[in-house]
Amino acid sequence: MNRGPSLDFPAGFTWGAATSAYQIEGAVDADGRGPSIWDTFTHAPGAVADGSTGDVACDHYHRYAEDVDLLAGLGVTAYRFSISWPRIQPTGSGPANPAGLAFYDRLVDALLDRGIDPVATLFHWDLPQPLEDTGGWLSRDTATRFADYAGLVADRLGDRVKLWITLNEPFVHMSFGYGVGSHAPGRALLFDAFPVAHHQMLGHGLAVAALRARTGAPVAITNNYSPVRAFGSAGAQPGDADLAAAAAFHALQNRLFTDPLFGRSYPAELPFDLAVVRDGDLATIAAPLDALGVNYYNPTGVRAPDDPAGPLPFELVPLTGHPTTSFDWPVVPDGLHELLTGLHREYGPALPPIQITENGCSYDDTVGPDGRCHDPDRVAYLDGHLRAVHRAIADGVDVRGYFVWSLLDNFEWAEGFTKRFGLVHVDFDTQRRTPKTSYAWYRDVIAAGRLP
Repeated sequence: MNRGPSLDFPAGFTWGAATSAYQIEGAVDADGRGPSIWDTFTHAPGAVADGSTGDVACDHYHRYAEDVDLLAGLGVTAYRFSISWPRIQPTGSGPANPAGLAFYDRLVDALLDRGIDPVATLFHWDLPQPLEDTGGWLSRDTATRFADYAGLVADRLGDRVKLWITLNEPFVHMSFGYGVGSHAPGRALLFDAFPVAHHQMLGHGLAVAALRARTGAPVAITNNYSPVRAFGSAGAQPGDADLAAAAAFHALQNRLFTDPLFGRSYPAELPFDLAVVRDGDLATIAAPLDALGVNYYNPTGVRAPDDPAGPLPFELVPLTGHPTTSFDWPVVPDGLHELLTGLHREYGPALPPIQITENGCSYDDTVGPDGRCHDPDRVAYLDGHLRAVHRAIADGVDVRGYFVWSLLDNFEWAEGFTKRFGLVHVDFDTQRRTPKTSYAWYRDVIAAGRLP
């Protein structure tokens, strides 16, 4: 009987889970940590859907040992976490805060003791507030400060971290934080936010140099990618204007933070003022990478705007005909295969090995009377997306690992505690952790090294 192609993953494939500092750590004023832009933003009335903050979140700062036990029980070979910049440099500059470094010392050692590779992201959106007060990522100086901070962390952890990630999703931080203002720091500059893009990319390049001067561990950046689908108005086939709108959105989300990594200039399709780009900047940004982090959640539908003279050259269109998560995001596993093969085609030999650094879904999970948390929709989601990864590998894409977002239910930015992405349910009143059905499913996949 022909059972079809094997669903085994390659030997040495990295199986992981991911979190970020502000979303899980809490302890925002403990041991010398300074304020971040998210501390400021979440305490502004109306900024967060449920009025919550990350002041406590999952209290991971005090409960990290319990969470490392959960990772060990899951059987992951790597854990992607982020380091809180204001915990290391409370004002965003100057010497390191010893207590902040000591926390990550304890976390990294606890992971290594359980056979789990530490994968450290240096910036997952929690900019120290004092830097924002002097311009934030609109200021070129922030790129320099970021490289200094990277050096401080590498001096302490560089002998043990197995993979460094400079930035997480710079597109999202630029567009939501500085473009439309729905995330911290809450600025609404639209295309005038381009300096944020460039200074993040410059900071990335400078941080790569700082890391390489201190450690031999591989270095990556993580981008959030979304395949773009062009639509016409009122159900019509997309016309030339719609295709141009899709190309503009593709340039904004998928190329703006990728083309410069591989020696290209910023996309010409977008109305950016490039005055902030100085001689030598693009060469700094294009420092060779050891891996590219890929975050994927869903494709994006786009059509031409009704008003061609409006502020944006595209209009977003909901994708229909797919199941949706509690975030109303469409579940499209084939989009991940499309994305991976598209990157492989677009960048060719310049593309380093890929790590899927985030992929996951939000559902309204609850703990039942039996004390268990059943989440079959997440199991189906992860199964479908891992099959898409498997197909991409079979098609020649060099994918080396997969990190589920997220280990824990956590503080979901402007949505507060209303969205649950975790393999582990967290009761935010009691901090009780309850592994979900998806936790057991993923544990079994990791143990087997193949899909069921």
